Amino acid sequence: MSFFVWLACLAFAVSMVPVIDKSRREPLSVDLALVLAVDVSSSINEAELQAQRNGYVQAFRNRDVVAAITSGLRGRIAVAYMEWAGAGHQAVRVPWTVVASPLDARAFADRLAAAPVSVEPATSISAALAFSATLLALAPPADRSVIDISGDGPNNAGPAVLPVRGGLIDGGVTINGLAVMLPRADAPDLADGFGAGFVRAYYEDCVIGGPGAFVIAVDHVSRFEEAILEKLVLEIAGRPLRRIPANYHPARRAAVDCSTAGVSPGR
Repeated sequence: MSFFVWLACLAFAVSMVPVIDKSRREPLSVDLALVLAVDVSSSINEAELQAQRNGYVQAFRNRDVVAAITSGLRGRIAVAYMEWAGAGHQAVRVPWTVVASPLDARAFADRLAAAPVSVEPATSISAALAFSATLLALAPPADRSVIDISGDGPNNAGPAVLPVRGGLIDGGVTINGLAVMLPRADAPDLADGFGAGFVRAYYEDCVIGGPGAFVIAVDHVSRFEEAILEKLVLEIAGRPLRRIPANYHPARRAAVDCSTAGVSPGR
């Protein structure tokens, strides 16, 4: 199956997903359309999955997130939560929901807390981004569109990442990342089984992009809640661009090969 036929199939599948407030003839415009795309590949254990899910639940119960939402021009955002793994596994756990008040935010959190969690093999960041693109096509009109994607390793299934990422960025979408760098069974003393800092570097070079794009890393299971809260506040409020002194020289590192792990199946 060609990539374009596959993408068309994804678009059809997502068109079956219900969108909130269908009773409204004209959807309300929002400050932000936000897709939360969460990695549930089998390399993430049950405790980590629960900590990750709970991080998002608690964030929408937090007054800082509500304050960021209500401080916008319209004072409301639209958010959808989906979980992904291999090229054929993307599951919408909470469809598009307009959040404009503490009550809305808590209702979203409660619905997410009650949703099932399933683990699947392989890591297809490209398929997750493509699926997120079809979700955004169904979102209410928004001033900004953001995909917030978490992951604990490189793309190892489905199409290559760069063309999918490039199409989204060209379309005005910002992609932010949550780099999950937790110790693995085969590397218990290293908070990143692919090598020190690899997952964060991979997300920086191969996944994120668009205006103000950023990565936040999680290197311990206890850090999920703090990191997710920080990330959501930044992207909902709109992260301000930092001024960089003219004589600043960033630390050099080798660029990551975005074809790492190829297209073979894996965790």
